[in-house]
Amino acid sequence: MAPPKFLGLSGRPLSLAVSTVATTGFLLFGYDQGVMSGIITAPAFNNFFTPTKDNSTMQGLITAIYEIGCLIGAMFVLWTGDLLGRRKNIMVGAFIMALGVIIQVTCQAGSNPFAQLFVGRVVMGIGNGMNTSTIPTYQAECSKTSNRGLLICIEGGVIAFGTLIAYWIDYGASYGPDDLVWRFPIAFQLLFAIFICVPMFYLPESPRWLLSHGRTQEADKVIAALRGYEIDGPETIQERNLIVDSLRASGGFGQKSTPFKALFTGGKTQHFRRLLLGSSSQFMQQVGGCNAVIYYFPILFQDSIGETHNMSMLLGGINMIVYSIFATVSWFAIERVGRRRLFLIGTVGQMLSMVIVFACLIPDDPMKARGAAVGLFTYIAFFGATWLPLPWLYPAEVNPIRTRGKANAVSTCSNWMFNFLIVMVTPIMVDKIGWGTYLFFAVMNGCFLPIIYFFYPETANRSLEEIDIIFAKGFVENMSYVTAAKELPHLTAEEIEVYANKYGLVDRDSNGEGGNRHDEEKTRDRPDQSDSDSPAHVEIDVVDEHGVESGFGDGINTKETR
Repeated sequence: MAPPKFLGLSGRPLSLAVSTVATTGFLLFGYDQGVMSGIITAPAFNNFFTPTKDNSTMQGLITAIYEIGCLIGAMFVLWTGDLLGRRKNIMVGAFIMALGVIIQVTCQAGSNPFAQLFVGRVVMGIGNGMNTSTIPTYQAECSKTSNRGLLICIEGGVIAFGTLIAYWIDYGASYGPDDLVWRFPIAFQLLFAIFICVPMFYLPESPRWLLSHGRTQEADKVIAALRGYEIDGPETIQERNLIVDSLRASGGFGQKSTPFKALFTGGKTQHFRRLLLGSSSQFMQQVGGCNAVIYYFPILFQDSIGETHNMSMLLGGINMIVYSIFATVSWFAIERVGRRRLFLIGTVGQMLSMVIVFACLIPDDPMKARGAAVGLFTYIAFFGATWLPLPWLYPAEVNPIRTRGKANAVSTCSNWMFNFLIVMVTPIMVDKIGWGTYLFFAVMNGCFLPIIYFFYPETANRSLEEIDIIFAKGFVENMSYVTAAKELPHLTAEEIEVYANKYGLVDRDSNGEGGNRHDEEKTRDRPDQSDSDSPAHVEIDVVDEHGVESGFGDGINTKETR
């Protein structure tokens, strides 16, 4: 029997289609990050939107208000993401982004265009917040263990390519008529939004989301289609069973929405610790200074180094080429070097780069200030290779299946809150304290090193179910989770079941089979209980919800006879 198909594809071509659409979502994210940097100080833009003219606070506000929209979108996913599913969230997010673009480009003089631009930025941000909260989770749940890290790193890496496209479109448009200077770069985003929304309508839902809602037959079809298996083949059944075991271990099987209190539990599943790990990576990405450089690179060159607007834009475009080239480094290093080492290497590189920048600006000499350009270039190189993709990958894989949707949304909320803060205050900081801005970012990067070294376990080359076992091992054996990740060998599918049983994540029956799953399959095959031949007492599964939600139990299924 041939594998089932979506969009006329199955196996590797279908996985490639999923990854292409997911990657386009982050290409659009990167484009929108960079598009305002080239037009925010353009005379044509400032003359049309007069509140931004020679006003760093209003320039910061119209740029940063987008992040507030993104925060609203991420919070929407936090509340409704588990109910809507991954596909619908992405499609709705892309549609809202397209709507935001239309609002912005239809601004007309004499009708308070600044207010309309303001609203359009917020609306577009809402759509992007929904997509950035959902796409990494969708990609992680549809990918194989062997290429999950690569695919999500490619997503993160294309943020740089999106920003690169935006910078050079801004630069080219700056030579055109006044309307073209800002309308065309903003309108160009519609192409990306359409490419996300239309194909996603025909692509499959995440199999893990389907199983969390008890939709087993649909999940089997998706697993078989993504992997190129037969729908009733043993490989399909084994992969489905591993996911079901993981869901049952965390008490999430058959639940349409994960309760918020589940995010704050401990025990063997360590939901709260894993939430903090993912959220802290997004927090550190922003407070490390990335968007101070990405959004305001031309402004930094004008105000801090003293270049002309045209030269600043040209150097900004060159910087984005460097950014994009180094963003591809993680694609080759993510599984070989690992997440922890890349985090640490990137942090040291960013810290030293910021030291170079502020040290060159202290003398207040235009010639010496040009040395700060070296620091900005090395910063963006280290950031592109490490901190650009990693905070999108780490929360999507470190959080367990039950809380992954909500936890990833919380992580994205953390990103957008501090993104807004940094983008809002950077022009003011540069204006008021000058080189002290870069000293602040150097100190912040130095503070990240011990947190990463002592608290971030390695997840490279691990299946999502293996990562659950790392945290169970650390809790049961009362050891550092970093140590637990180092000591746990890489496991086969069969070994995962053995270790899950060892650490109490999965119930077993007397035959050594997965009790929960075994009973479920018996129940599914059993005739309707209203039948007169049905047994009077049946053995069913009951999830110890109190245990997993309080943090004192293990979220293990128990059996009850009714």
